[in-house]
Amino acid sequence: MVNRIKRDVLLTIIAEWLEEGDIPQLILRNQSYKEPITLKRILAIVGPRRAGKTYFMYQLIQSLLENGHCSKEDILFVDFEDYRLGGFTGDNMDELLAAFHQLAGRYPHFLFFDEVRHLQGWNRVLRTLHNRSRFKIIISGSNSQLLDREIATELRGRYQDITMLPFSFLEYLGYRDISFTPVSLRTAARGNIVAAFDEYIRHGGFPEVVMARSAAERRKLLQSYFKTIFYRDILERYNIKARHVLDALMNEVLESYSGIFSITRFEKRLKQGGLPGSKRTISNYLYYLQDAFFVIANDKFSYSPRRRIMNPKKVYLTDTGFAALGRPFAENRGRILENLVAIELFRRGMEAYYFKNRHECDFIIKQGPRPTHAIQVCWDLTDRNEKREVAGLVDACGLLNLTSGTILTYAQDEKREKNGLKISVLPVYKWLLEEYY
Repeated sequence: MVNRIKRDVLLTIIAEWLEEGDIPQLILRNQSYKEPITLKRILAIVGPRRAGKTYFMYQLIQSLLENGHCSKEDILFVDFEDYRLGGFTGDNMDELLAAFHQLAGRYPHFLFFDEVRHLQGWNRVLRTLHNRSRFKIIISGSNSQLLDREIATELRGRYQDITMLPFSFLEYLGYRDISFTPVSLRTAARGNIVAAFDEYIRHGGFPEVVMARSAAERRKLLQSYFKTIFYRDILERYNIKARHVLDALMNEVLESYSGIFSITRFEKRLKQGGLPGSKRTISNYLYYLQDAFFVIANDKFSYSPRRRIMNPKKVYLTDTGFAALGRPFAENRGRILENLVAIELFRRGMEAYYFKNRHECDFIIKQGPRPTHAIQVCWDLTDRNEKREVAGLVDACGLLNLTSGTILTYAQDEKREKNGLKISVLPVYKWLLEEYY
């Protein structure tokens, strides 16, 4: 009787997909990928909740259908967060495929599994399905473990990955139907780009937030994302006991993003407030926030892996929209600008660190065994901060044998030289777009 009920549920879900599952209107993502028809390995789409992973899967499906590679009866799409699939395990997979065959008249060629980590024994299932060599498999997940540890261990050599973050600035311009060229960045048309950048830096890139029509609606959406990460992605997933520590940590990040986070100092602050919380617990919870794509944490630059691990991390929000849940924009605009640069470096897959010696430099980019770029970020260079900002860049470049560096600001665009170091001063909006022209 149980199996019969399960079959009925599966038939209903598959019928909904085949008959009612229209492809929604899409905003195409600027993501390099191979067409699903050419896939030889599992494609893993990984990133924060509400960043657009499901819609990117729809984009891939639409591409298959429009290019005539297959019909909908060749595609199985399953959302494993569907409450009706509670208790579904890998042992039910053949039942799912059989139900699809019953309705479509054939087995699927393409498998799209959304939020696959909710499938019990997902790694064993994917390995088995991939070994059959009859399916093209595309999966998504909202935790970095799906990418960094679990897949790497269980599916070594069988997968490729895409990190899907909220809209990049280029994608935001596309949604706003604002085009640009290297020439337009130097004409009056630049005003439209700068105005769009002002909106982007304040509200972030979550698609639903971008489409919201009011500040109240945007804030409500961001608060719901924040709560979902807190409750579903961390509290429930890891069976958190010290809820007060997690709550304090997430709120601390909202107040001190783009700053160096010291576990030791945070532990002392908890104790001063009469709250228990060990360094190990805090360290674990910070990792969980990274795993859920709520924060990006950069290590202090060192050639020694052990020293990198031992030093405090510099912590950033994965979307600048979350900053609106903390202090007003005017108080934090320089830190928000730096946070935006951290997100873009993460999006580009750069290995980024911060530098701190006599002075501090915000980003050191390492490619292979050696550092290749040094980047400093500030809202603008003024008489009050120029000495400090330039000194940090000069200090980092001198010790790391770099002959040039970059200072990213809100609007300044010029070339400088200091102690033989060539310095490019660029607006962040221009830097965000420069690899696309």
